[in-house]
Amino acid sequence: MESPSERLPPDAALLVVDLQRAIDDPRWARVGPRNNPQAEANVAALLDAWRRAGRLVVHVRHDSTEPDSSYRPGGPGHPFKDEALPLPGETQVGKTVHSAFVGTGLDAWLRARGIGTLVVVGVITNNSVEATARMAGNLGYDTRVVSDATFTFARLDWSGRHRTAEEVHDLSLANLSGEYAAIVDTAAVLAALGSG
Repeated sequence: MESPSERLPPDAALLVVDLQRAIDDPRWARVGPRNNPQAEANVAALLDAWRRAGRLVVHVRHDSTEPDSSYRPGGPGHPFKDEALPLPGETQVGKTVHSAFVGTGLDAWLRARGIGTLVVVGVITNNSVEATARMAGNLGYDTRVVSDATFTFARLDWSGRHRTAEEVHDLSLANLSGEYAAIVDTAAVLAALGSG
């Protein structure tokens, strides 16, 4: 964890990944329920703090090309969840694959604005959040993933064993920690932003 007393650099942008109504589709929980029921409230708190501080927010939106996806444009799941609605003037980036950097121009857009630090929240921890954070780390961004402002669902592992959402979440964060990103929590980020 980052030290709560450490200040976030002025170039820290909040990247909200795929927090759309689609994630409430029951198909996501077919193996078992999600973790972090407070994640949306934490994202809302971070968004509020970022906006009050006048810092950059980027909303990543998944525009699935799969016909049966809950994230398909035009479907009821495509809009952002209420807790993560963009305000007028806030940047939205549409993507069709897991990483927010593939096919979107996001990297060039961030660099043109002098952004070197990314604070990543949203869904799903072991899917688009992890893919985005891995690529951000590889591209040289100071990347921080907020553990309690992300969530995932239970899965069967490669051996067919049931893994709870918390197990999947924790292993995904462990994969990222130190190699691609620092793992932080909402309270530490708010304190580092001067809002805690």
